[in-house]
Amino acid sequence: MIIRYFSRFLYPVLILLLFSVHVTAWDEVGHKLTAYIAWQQMKPETREKAFNLLIKAPENSDLSVPYDSYNSRSEAVKKLELFMYASVWPDVLKDAKYPVRNKTYNQYNWHFSDIFWKQVNGEAVVLKDFQGDGGFAIPKLYDFEKTLRASTTPDSEKSIALAWFLHVGGDIHNPLHNASRVTDTEPKGDQGGNLVTLREGNKTGVSRINLHGYWDQIIGDYSPRKNDQCDTNYLAPIARKIMKKYPLPRLRKRLRLHDYKEWNIESFRLLPELVYTPEIVRNELPSKKYRKRTFKTAEEQIALAGYRLGETLNQIFAE
Repeated sequence: MIIRYFSRFLYPVLILLLFSVHVTAWDEVGHKLTAYIAWQQMKPETREKAFNLLIKAPENSDLSVPYDSYNSRSEAVKKLELFMYASVWPDVLKDAKYPVRNKTYNQYNWHFSDIFWKQVNGEAVVLKDFQGDGGFAIPKLYDFEKTLRASTTPDSEKSIALAWFLHVGGDIHNPLHNASRVTDTEPKGDQGGNLVTLREGNKTGVSRINLHGYWDQIIGDYSPRKNDQCDTNYLAPIARKIMKKYPLPRLRKRLRLHDYKEWNIESFRLLPELVYTPEIVRNELPSKKYRKRTFKTAEEQIALAGYRLGETLNQIFAE
């Protein structure tokens, strides 16, 4: 049932949104991997509190729809998959075919928090006081945490805050959701690489690819879903491989829990060295070397995001 739900609603939405401004970061696969890794860090009582919030989401949000208490799968798996779905729910909201959900909950500028910059001799030069739509991801993360901690806030509101917290916390670990590069071609900023075309689309079915989308979908490109696998069967082996490659003890000193501004700056610092390299040429797909490096960076960032979100929720719900 849950697979039919995703294939019917989510997949077309993600494909449609791939080429819009500040689409997703990561795509469905990246966000759910982040949520899966967070779930592994969460204590049993934290998991139960998170589930109890999500199941109380407002009916018009459709946030709890994937949870089916009557199917034969174990409760543990159903709760995990609801938690993973919550991490992509803010992207599902963009579908205008469902106007009530879209108008009530969709917020396009919560997905990114751009630092405007120029690239000078390969170095990043921050443009202070630059006038542009930089997004609100970082202040909203502080707001979501405040909402989750508030004893007087209804659980229905907390459920929405939890889904947004998971999603935006994942978003800002994609470097391109943290900055907009200003050039002569894009004097108002390149919208997180969305205006940097790597391949033009055509009428024969070849899709347009921009730099932002290239980074978004790199994990799924390397490890595509096979034979209509359910989320747990598909994502769990990938997540375990990532956690083995980047274990929590190795990254613990970098967690900086609750310091969302630092998370933003940390991702921004990756841009000149790993994203906007000389290998990026407009209307040309990057080299295999660049692709491999992007995949490696994405794996580490997804692991870091998962550890941070899981440990943060442990602390929030412990209080």
